Amino acid sequence: MTHEQGGERGGDGPGVGEGAGSVVTVRVVASPLTAWFHHLLTRPVVVIDGREYAARWGRRATRAGKARVAPGTHRLCVAFRYRGQRTARLGESCAEFTAGGTPLGITARLGARNGSRFRIGEPVAHEDGRRHRGAPARP
Repeated sequence: MTHEQGGERGGDGPGVGEGAGSVVTVRVVASPLTAWFHHLLTRPVVVIDGREYAARWGRRATRAGKARVAPGTHRLCVAFRYRGQRTARLGESCAEFTAGGTPLGITARLGARNGSRFRIGEPVAHEDGRRHRGAPARP
C-alpha cells in the first residue's frame, strides 16, 4: 500500500512507533449493485489524520492492511477517485475515532446511488488481528 503526502512514499502511517498506540485496519466496500463498476474504473482512498493511503475495494487499506496511530482521537476520511486521477475525492465522508491500545477494524461502505457517500462504521476492537466486518453506523 502506498502512502502519499507531499510527494513522500512509504511509512506505516501516523504516529508510528514501536509498541505505541493502536493498529488500525480500514476495509472499503462498494455496494453490490455498483461494485463491478467501481472495481473496473475507480480506486478508493483512505485518509487518516491527513495522510493519504491508496486502497483496494473489498480489502483492508493502508500499507500491509494496517496503520499505527498514537492513542487519542483521529480523523478518518474515505473517498474514491477514477483511475488516472490524483487529487479528486468523490463520495467523501469523514468520521472521528478514538484509539487506545487495542487493534481496531473499521469498515466504510459506499452506497448504490450516483452521488452516494461512504458510511463509515464504528471501530471494532479485535485482539487477535483477524479480519473484521464492522457494521456501518446508521445515518
